[in-house]
Amino acid sequence: MIMGFPIRFKDASLVASAPGRIDFLNTHQDYKGLPVVPVAINLRTYIAILEPRENFVFESLNLKEEGKPYRDEFEPAYPDQKEKGWCGNYLRAVVTAVEDYLGRPFEEGFHAVIYSEVPIGSGLASSAALEVALAKALDAYFNLHIPRAELAEICFRAENIYMEIPCGRLDQYSSTFGGAILLYPRPPVRVEELPLKNVDFVVVDSGIRHSVADIHPRRQGEINEGLRQLMESADVPQALKEKLGYSFDEPLWEEIEYPELQPYLGMISETAAKRITFTVLMNKLTMDAVSLIKSGAPDLPQRLGEIVNKQHELLRDLYEVSLPELEKIRDAMLDAGAYGVKISGAGMGGSLVAVTPSEEEVKHRIVKAAIKAGARKGWSVKVDEGARVDYRREGLRYNL
Repeated sequence: MIMGFPIRFKDASLVASAPGRIDFLNTHQDYKGLPVVPVAINLRTYIAILEPRENFVFESLNLKEEGKPYRDEFEPAYPDQKEKGWCGNYLRAVVTAVEDYLGRPFEEGFHAVIYSEVPIGSGLASSAALEVALAKALDAYFNLHIPRAELAEICFRAENIYMEIPCGRLDQYSSTFGGAILLYPRPPVRVEELPLKNVDFVVVDSGIRHSVADIHPRRQGEINEGLRQLMESADVPQALKEKLGYSFDEPLWEEIEYPELQPYLGMISETAAKRITFTVLMNKLTMDAVSLIKSGAPDLPQRLGEIVNKQHELLRDLYEVSLPELEKIRDAMLDAGAYGVKISGAGMGGSLVAVTPSEEEVKHRIVKAAIKAGARKGWSVKVDEGARVDYRREGLRYNL
């Protein structure tokens, strides 16, 4: 039994779950092909399969409680997307993506209920947790034996290809693999587990809702405009142009040093210069943090906090995805004792993540200060495992 989830495990055929994640280091970089560090946390989305059905039938307990459309039913073979914003589109996309991976449709569906501890639109990857939980449920229920990396890629394709949301791979891979990982999202995708120990986190939900579908394409377009101007300028040396490109995901960002780029940023718009500068400086800070994590430094939380603060400042000043309301909450968390606080997720609302001292009293004080400053809710969270089967009824067998 999961707190808040009225379905007892013994009443289900199978229960699968996947975690939300903290977008910890190198925010807004995965869709550019740069390595990122997400951390899976112990706020999870659960899918309980109740019984076989001719069609797929899903019911969201969270949406039902909010008085919103909460039920979707569709035929099992390659379901179409409905109108934008429909509650079942993520589910339809995952089913289609799994079927494309298999090269054949499902012949029947099942009735399932969904319960999520991950707040929607809060920057904690609620959509990826839903996608991965369903993919894991399909994998386990139909005995598909899909490898972990393939499961993550299926979920990425569901959102990026079938739903046409220009996301990167960060969310789906973090939710699938769990723990703290260094993810290299540019194909061939690589995942490196990181020994992030003795680091405590607090996450607060600002209560301000956003849509990634609005933020990502705008920033990508601004970078593209700056890259075009640099590539077409006769003043930019050919050696630098060979590292650049015309689209946000083309440059060899990891090979570009800010000093070699800086002299030419004055020839492009101020907005484009900010976005490109952000990309280079943010990545440098991230790789410094990865080296620090691997070193196992005794003062790791404090030093990570310093890097987290610098990354937030870049997100605020150069990528411009913060808001005055977020800054007020962040200041309160720092004043209450957090080592470092930054945006988690796309920004313009959503969540803030803090690296904190280990004392529960301090973490409670940080959450309390954030709520007093306007946050809706807060949690002291732990690093959690990835997609898993929580329960399978004894004797349950299904051969596709």
